[in-house]
Amino acid sequence: MPRLPIENRRRKKYRGQSQILSGMIMVVIALFMMWYQLIFIHLKSRRRQIKSKEEKVTERMQHLFNLTRESDAYCISELRMDRRTFGILCEMIRDTGGLKATRNMSIEEIVAMFVYVLAHHKKSRTICGLFWRSRETVSRQFNLCLLAVLKLHTILLKKPEPITEDCTDERWKCFKNCLGALDGTLIDVTPPTEQKSRYRTRKGSIATNVLGVCSPNMQFIYVLPGWEGSAHDGRVLRNAISRPNGFRVPQGCYYLVDAGYCNADGFLAPYRGQRYHLNEFNGYRPQRPEEYFNMKHSKARNIIERCFGLLKGRWKILASPSFFPIQTQVRIIMACCLLHNLIRKFMTFDPQELLQCEENESEDEDSDEEVEYISTILPSDQWANFRNNLAHEMFDNWRAGLSI
Repeated sequence: MPRLPIENRRRKKYRGQSQILSGMIMVVIALFMMWYQLIFIHLKSRRRQIKSKEEKVTERMQHLFNLTRESDAYCISELRMDRRTFGILCEMIRDTGGLKATRNMSIEEIVAMFVYVLAHHKKSRTICGLFWRSRETVSRQFNLCLLAVLKLHTILLKKPEPITEDCTDERWKCFKNCLGALDGTLIDVTPPTEQKSRYRTRKGSIATNVLGVCSPNMQFIYVLPGWEGSAHDGRVLRNAISRPNGFRVPQGCYYLVDAGYCNADGFLAPYRGQRYHLNEFNGYRPQRPEEYFNMKHSKARNIIERCFGLLKGRWKILASPSFFPIQTQVRIIMACCLLHNLIRKFMTFDPQELLQCEENESEDEDSDEEVEYISTILPSDQWANFRNNLAHEMFDNWRAGLSI
């Protein structure tokens, strides 16, 4: 049988190869279609279903019930306060703060949404998903509630009470007529770009310098946020005293301050060049009145450090910079301090501290007598002598107790 011409044989060979190639392409296409179909089914099953208005309202009410009424443990975990304290806060915001419920939002929902943002530092987009509200509603109600909380400062800020002679607290009984302690702390913020250099601290972070004054039971007496992080603590204190309605220290009373402040009338600072921090006294007995005074001073003044620690641990929005306008960030710091006082005042124990708080609350009676306040911060020989006499008296009493 004669062989086919070369061209016919080549044509037949190429035809077989093209059929094999076509078959492989069809198999690949079929596999791709199967893979695409499986992916589509998987995504469709995970896709968030569009809920009706009734379903959204039901989920919103259930979430609000879980936050505020299910149990004290869950309420403390999410809102940092128990159900009773949350109810008191809602009443204060409505009666004193002037916040009103809307047609679609109750006072409880507005306050719960506000406190949840402070406690967990969540953005508006996250709050929208939790409460089934629009971002515009979340932002508007947050700012309205913030302004209402700031109006509670006359109620929630602690009124200072001097240490009396019959005080039994070992940390404070040596400091007669002392009102508490004060210090400054840095809280990270996000200022406008053109102002970042003013807020840059000596460690390079962008923060605001907050002056805090607290009582022996760790309630804030006065708070001044908003100063740039580059400002010195002494400058912030002088500004607080010079304000028309600013920080006031009655004559004859004083606050404990650290060595960064001036030892002046109304502000008792430790001795410089001596042991001061508590870890420096581990296993060491003070040998001089100045050392003993610094040890007692450090134990008492440490209350403001603990107060700042509780504040930042409770409200996570203070742990990292937020992206609100700088004025709103300053207001948030003040609101967190007021809510801190609310929790310390009305809860039987502070969940952040995990210690039982025994507070003897007494009603404050307004006095018509005019009180003379300290208006300047200047060192004086009289105040230096007061510190020296106090140090020697404390040291002598301590040594007398050891000799008995």
